[in-house]
Amino acid sequence: MIDAIFRDMTERDTHRIAALEKLCFRTPWTEASIRGELHNRLAHYQVAEYQKEIVAYAGMWVFLGEAHITNVAVAPEYRRQGLGRAIMLHMMRTALSYKANAMTLEVRETNLAAQALYFALGFTKAGARKGYYSDTGEAAWILWNTDLAATIDTQPAE
Repeated sequence: MIDAIFRDMTERDTHRIAALEKLCFRTPWTEASIRGELHNRLAHYQVAEYQKEIVAYAGMWVFLGEAHITNVAVAPEYRRQGLGRAIMLHMMRTALSYKANAMTLEVRETNLAAQALYFALGFTKAGARKGYYSDTGEAAWILWNTDLAATIDTQPAE
């Protein structure tokens, strides 16, 4: 596991995050969209820094006791080193700090690596959104974790 430092996203981070989006996704968010999240009172975005470089980030909206993950990205060269798990656990703890004990997200039906991570973190499939991804027409699986506190309690120490 990389010894990354997690912190709140700032305006100065948006250029690097937009670059990560382009590396990680077929339909990346624009830098303007990412910057706009800084002004969304429901939004909470975190970055993971390693050796003073942003190597991952995640965002969520928190409302009505629930957290909705909007983005999770790990730079390709830092994947399969526990960073995705670490940032998701960090987001779960952050959600709990904002009084949300449930979390939802959408994941591509073909993204088996992400699905394996989410299932290991207590998410279950609650449905699908057909044609959700406009670039491929594939479905998104809707996943839920309805007890973040229990998930955090059952995870091995980092």
